[in-house]
Amino acid sequence: MSFQTYAAFFVASLLIELTPGPNMAYLAVLSASRGRRAGYIATLGTGLGLAIVGLAAALGLAAVIANSHFLYEALRWAGVGYLLWLAWEGWQHEADFSPQRSAGDDSTYFRRGLITNLLNPKAAVFFVAVLPTFVDASAAVLKQTLVLSMTYVVVATLIHAGIATLAGIAQRFLLTNPRLRTLLRRGLASALAGIAIWFAISTAR
Repeated sequence: MSFQTYAAFFVASLLIELTPGPNMAYLAVLSASRGRRAGYIATLGTGLGLAIVGLAAALGLAAVIANSHFLYEALRWAGVGYLLWLAWEGWQHEADFSPQRSAGDDSTYFRRGLITNLLNPKAAVFFVAVLPTFVDASAAVLKQTLVLSMTYVVVATLIHAGIATLAGIAQRFLLTNPRLRTLLRRGLASALAGIAIWFAISTAR
């Protein structure tokens, strides 16, 4: 793989991850309402989810999903439903999205970040349709695929951590203003529901 090809893939990964999507929306909601720590933990979950999808793609499993209408649609609607459930929970429950963090929530943040990515068929399509275009078929294909997959995971994780950091800064100003906290929580929950609808439309075949 040439340096030019790798650099092009890096830039493509950067642009794709800077485009608003389910991960970005969820991390913004979580970090703005529960703080940067929660966002960072969820970011680890999303990173692991992407790594799993990338490994599945390298082994050919993602191609099976991408080429199966039933599996693709099942995954797509499961992802939409999960995002809508998170949005409804955020709208309804102050306890789940308040700045006061209760013990034992870390595993929940991590798990939700992981599931959000695993239920995202666009990630599988990226690894199946986009990533292979940067692979030199005359060289070690599996090695190149793994290197590019991990590069994408690193880029995505850094961007997600940045989102968590910026959204978490806003959380500091909400500690003493319950009304503003509620307005922001419900506003972000509405935005997450909007992202779910957009996700359903943009992933339709």
